Amino acid sequence: MAPVTNDGPSNGPVKVKEEEVTTQPLFEIDDSDLSRLLEKPRPLNIERKRSFDERSFSEMSITMSPSRNNNFYKLNDNSSRGGFDNLDGVYSPGRWTGTPRSGYFEPHPIVGEAWEALRRSLVNFRGQPVGTIAALDNSSEDLNYDQVFIRDFVPSALAFMMNGESEIVKNFLLKTVFLQSREKKVDKFKLGEGVMPASFKVLHDPVRNTETILADYGESAIGRVAPVDSGFWWIILLRAYTKSTGDTSLAEMPEIQRGIRLIMTLCLSEGFDTFPTLLCADGCCMVDRRMGVYGYPIEIQALFFMALRCASLLLKRDAEGNECLDRIVKRLHALSFHMRSYFWLDIKQLNDIYRYKTEEYSHTAVNKFNVMPDSLPDWVFDFMPTRGGYFIGNVSPAKMDFRWFCLGNCIAILSSLATPEQSSAIMDLIESRWQELVGEMPLKICYPAMESHEWRIVTGCDPKNTGWSYHNGGSWPVLIWLLTAACIKAGRPQIAKRAIELAESRLLMDGWPEYYDGKLGRFIGKQARKNQTWSIAGYLVAKMMLEDPSHLGMISLEEDKQMKPQMKRSASWAV
Repeated sequence: MAPVTNDGPSNGPVKVKEEEVTTQPLFEIDDSDLSRLLEKPRPLNIERKRSFDERSFSEMSITMSPSRNNNFYKLNDNSSRGGFDNLDGVYSPGRWTGTPRSGYFEPHPIVGEAWEALRRSLVNFRGQPVGTIAALDNSSEDLNYDQVFIRDFVPSALAFMMNGESEIVKNFLLKTVFLQSREKKVDKFKLGEGVMPASFKVLHDPVRNTETILADYGESAIGRVAPVDSGFWWIILLRAYTKSTGDTSLAEMPEIQRGIRLIMTLCLSEGFDTFPTLLCADGCCMVDRRMGVYGYPIEIQALFFMALRCASLLLKRDAEGNECLDRIVKRLHALSFHMRSYFWLDIKQLNDIYRYKTEEYSHTAVNKFNVMPDSLPDWVFDFMPTRGGYFIGNVSPAKMDFRWFCLGNCIAILSSLATPEQSSAIMDLIESRWQELVGEMPLKICYPAMESHEWRIVTGCDPKNTGWSYHNGGSWPVLIWLLTAACIKAGRPQIAKRAIELAESRLLMDGWPEYYDGKLGRFIGKQARKNQTWSIAGYLVAKMMLEDPSHLGMISLEEDKQMKPQMKRSASWAV
């Protein structure tokens, strides 16, 4: 594959109204700053006695414990195949040719088409590629699909890095950390200093022959909600870049270190919280519309956990870094216990909730959140297999959202928020409920859909989130890369292979849609954009990762034994 070049496809002409430029906050980077920050890192002469991910919690540095071997791939984070854990040997699997080395599957003809489509989506800023736009669908109004979204760019970034093209990722990380430093306001209210933008757009002024970047921190988003997940994805991507390239100089830059600390400070600030989870509004993540995920959604909690662990690996051990690390360590212990104890659901726990007593008042209460057994939805009893389990959607006082959310459960596996036993149980659930969660096009963003009266009350009659469409039970091809990574880590790659084959049968023919509708994901979504970049990139990442599982090291964290909980109830795998 040809590398990313500076003279690649342009963003295309953008008509800029004068009032738009003057009334919205613009961000412009000085050329001298760019030349300084985009310099090639100097060769490092580092003597390492221990790997980057070897440090322990007791040393105020959450790191990877020795990798547990998978049944299929025998993965090890410190393997001879490379990895940032061993700085003497840079993780560098080389460019992907589409030719399988393992013989696990044959190359598919749509791979070349996918790469061409991905490269067409490149966005340049002053001659440097800085991201990929959300979609290249000329048949629909742009809205904000012509912008570079932080969460959307992650699979694109992984695809480029797996192909040995990391410069675009470095440029992206630098641009977004500078955008973080700008003052952010919604009406008269100033947002937290650590808030990352949801997206940005490169604007061309043909008259002045200049380029500027316009960022959206939530003030233009539907519902005016700040993107809680953007900062987490940024930290996760920074760790992936460091892991992939072995280049620590980017993460060690003062601007980058400050960006990490600002995000951590924003999330770890003290308040009235009685739980270690993050309280969030509806629409603050991939589910960016009203869908009843307000409270403590699993997607945010899993990303929060992973970002905490990645930050602990990236922060310098100086005065400012150590203060932040101490708070990270304490939060991680509390968060892992809370999530594994109260968000986990298997058949034993479901039966316990079914028999809960209410109005318990004491430290010994079993029903700690005063959940009413009558609030258990009928569908969950049929959905829960004898062997299997998952992290439910939300837990807060008197409320449990029992819906399955794919992204949160996959991230739980990749971050080792899920124990190895829980990871296996999640895989068991996916296999047992294949028709419901995968159907004819992977993968359901959540299950089941809300319909009728529940849809009207919870979504506010949202015409885009009708039953089995979009966020409300729609099927999103982008999620296949997360499923593949989780399957490989859990030692179940055959599940990912089956899902990839389903996607390959239709994605190119259907024009790389954003999402599919229907209980089985049979129909292209009624408002789905075509040539959706993260659908393309998600497929490529899944394909490359299945061919060469050493790529998993970019996005996976091994379990830290000091966080392993003592489970007091029998779990699904023991049934």
